[in-house]
Amino acid sequence: MRAHVPDQHSRRGSVVGMGLIEHFDGETGLETHCCFCSMQCRMELHVTEEQPGWAVKPSQTFPVATGRLCQKGFHSPRHAFHPDRITTPVVRLGTGAAPIESVPWQPAGWNEAFESIAKQIQELQAQYGRDSVAVYGGGSLTNEVCYLLGKFTRVALGSRYIDYNGRYCMSSAAAAQNRAFGADRGLTMPLSEIVNAKYIILAGTNIAECQPTMMPYLLAAKKNGAVIVTIDPRQTMTSKIADIHVKLQPGFDSVFVNGLLNVIISESLYDQRFVAERTVGFDSVVEAVRDFTPERVSAITGIYEEKIRAIARGFARAESGIVMTARGLEQQINGVEHTLNYINLALLCGKIGRPGCGFGAVTGQANGQGGREHGQKADQLPGYRLIEDPEARRHVAEVWGVEPDSLPGKGVSAYELFDKVLEGEIKAMIVLGSNPLVSSPNSGRVEEALRKLDLLVVIDMFETETARFAHWLLPGSSFLEAEGTLTNVEGRVFHRPKVCEPPGNAKLDMDIICELAKRLGSGKYFAYGTPERVFDELRRASAGGKADYSGITYERLQEEQGIFWPCPSEGHPGTPLMYAERFEHADGKARLVGINPGKPAETMSREYPYLLTTGRVGSHYLSGAQTRRTEALTSKSPVPVAEVHPTLAARIGLRPGDNIKLTSRRGTAVFPVRVTEDIHPTSVFVPFHWGGERSVNRLTSDALHPVSRMPEFKICAVRVERIEGRDREHEGAGAGAASESGGRARK
Repeated sequence: MRAHVPDQHSRRGSVVGMGLIEHFDGETGLETHCCFCSMQCRMELHVTEEQPGWAVKPSQTFPVATGRLCQKGFHSPRHAFHPDRITTPVVRLGTGAAPIESVPWQPAGWNEAFESIAKQIQELQAQYGRDSVAVYGGGSLTNEVCYLLGKFTRVALGSRYIDYNGRYCMSSAAAAQNRAFGADRGLTMPLSEIVNAKYIILAGTNIAECQPTMMPYLLAAKKNGAVIVTIDPRQTMTSKIADIHVKLQPGFDSVFVNGLLNVIISESLYDQRFVAERTVGFDSVVEAVRDFTPERVSAITGIYEEKIRAIARGFARAESGIVMTARGLEQQINGVEHTLNYINLALLCGKIGRPGCGFGAVTGQANGQGGREHGQKADQLPGYRLIEDPEARRHVAEVWGVEPDSLPGKGVSAYELFDKVLEGEIKAMIVLGSNPLVSSPNSGRVEEALRKLDLLVVIDMFETETARFAHWLLPGSSFLEAEGTLTNVEGRVFHRPKVCEPPGNAKLDMDIICELAKRLGSGKYFAYGTPERVFDELRRASAGGKADYSGITYERLQEEQGIFWPCPSEGHPGTPLMYAERFEHADGKARLVGINPGKPAETMSREYPYLLTTGRVGSHYLSGAQTRRTEALTSKSPVPVAEVHPTLAARIGLRPGDNIKLTSRRGTAVFPVRVTEDIHPTSVFVPFHWGGERSVNRLTSDALHPVSRMPEFKICAVRVERIEGRDREHEGAGAGAASESGGRARK
């Protein structure tokens, strides 16, 4: 079911219809930044004689991507001009007892939309309280929109309930870095330092497919003599360049790292001066790793003792080194602890705060970093301030022109918002730039919650899987239309210019938020007019916070190639390399934390003898709402393909052309299959970019980490069964998948 009015799509993507032609000047291209991963590569749009009338070229002036784009980057503008694009507000009227998704959309005007939505919100809050309305944001929005969403929730709605899909991305790494360092920035060093590292450990991250334009840094480091170690249950495209690959079963990272730390401590390979002068907590690590000898760790994990000793000695003895982690180990109920242990490794060896050294949690989303710094997280205010800190409330309230006591307290995490819906506390939800029905674990429960809402407003470019259950669908803006700032994986803040106007009657996300605030009676707090004025207020709100943007201006960003936060004054150069002299704790020292490895929420059993783990493929992004509408990308990965080891395939009698059925405690799903030795024998991998019956998150566990509230996406006990034959829709998806051995693994 399409929610747009077809005759509004005569523009279809021609340069004239796109509103681009008048901006071009000869050979000069229009500069923007890719809307996908956290590298945020700069690119240029150029006029061509061929359809669709424009071409994408990588920019040679932005230092981050070294003049390159990946396959998603080259095709990134296409979804913005897709005929499915929503260009006018639509509403479902008189739903009655009928399933919400069966009620046809009706076009509406903006005035009707704002008035109706505001009235329903006011009526619900009058009856059930201010917290009856929640906001669910996204990690690809500009800093300005992220900031506005947080302010809108706390000022215009007066609700405590806001969170965003970055909770599923960076929350474990954020909790770990805050505990260890006293602050959370994705990378503690700029990407340029990778080439200076002599030993690089990549744990649970498949950079080759998730951040492809970061690979040149790794290849340059390797050319300079660096040793690269990858730790993953799969032999990924990234691990193909590694000197050492550790095929570790999901859930055992802390056990494995304790083995490394045991060697480093027992052989006195750690940096004793750095540990004594710049850290506290060494004794807790000594005690925690005492019994994790290489022999014992090898018996538990199946990793050879010699490999454990070689990695420990190699990293400790290298003159410089970097450790980077990602979702593979963070999306677990022990994800904070796993991350802390990898931080322990960097700290014990003194490899942080100097050239060629650092720790990094590789952010996945376009603005996953900025998205969590300025108010979208349930417990935070702008500048990475905690909402329950009286001084933080006083400072932000003064900037906003409200009383500190009027600000609500902290809410709950993204997944827990749906618990609150099912419990009857949340009656309405506004979703902007996110598709939680596809991206959340145990998605059947999320669908149940969406159906129960009295009011669901989705602001998006498309009728996403989540929007199928909405009462109102409002047409928002694409990355080409929304000027603003973003913060990339390094902590580099940069300016993204506007390229063209929104199509039809679509509006900028910023303008939708501000207008709705006005209709709710809070217009005086949202009278901006331009993104720059929003950013200027964000600067003041973040001043003095951990993520201090106060010295960053649009003028500086347009003149410079981005500025690293913290940047506390306009004369400050920014902070590319963090922790050179001190950490952010009051005493200036980092915290070493001894880790006693915990069990996952689910373990293998007779009934569920395998572990399902999830991840990405190189041609798709997040829930696939954009990339699945880009033919050049979806043709490469039309459906999710499960990867299994040959021993599993033999055990269930898998034959060429068969599918497999995966069953967890939450549901069942069927997938085409690829057999490959590149995966751990007890694991099954399925990518997560699809909705409906193809959604692997129908199966995944919604167990949450007690601190970060990160769901355990990466460990789910499953039963695996052979399904004879492949349906026509899946034909060719695995390219003879069931008989393939040693095929290219993808994440």
